[in-house]
Amino acid sequence: MASRPGKLSEPEIVAALVELPGWKIEGGKLHREYKFADFVTAFAFMTGAALVAEGMDHHPEWFNVWNTVRIDLQTHDAGGVTTLDVQLAQRMEELAGGQLGK
Repeated sequence: MASRPGKLSEPEIVAALVELPGWKIEGGKLHREYKFADFVTAFAFMTGAALVAEGMDHHPEWFNVWNTVRIDLQTHDAGGVTTLDVQLAQRMEELAGGQLGK
């Protein structure tokens, strides 16, 4: 079994956030809120993100109401944000790309 990544340092997290517009640290976790055009678009995003997360064996904490999806990412066994969280956030940005509501 491959080893899991260690917790990133604060400077490493700050550097990662430069490449993740809209993401911030909140409560020690990577946090982002997406607003889509409607519920179906939000749910489609979540479906795609769920498939990516499952493939990474790394699952988000998230909450959805109608067109809004709130996401928190943290690697619990590392006790903080790791490269897995950053990679999942990057993939979510790609998935959200042209789907965000106006």
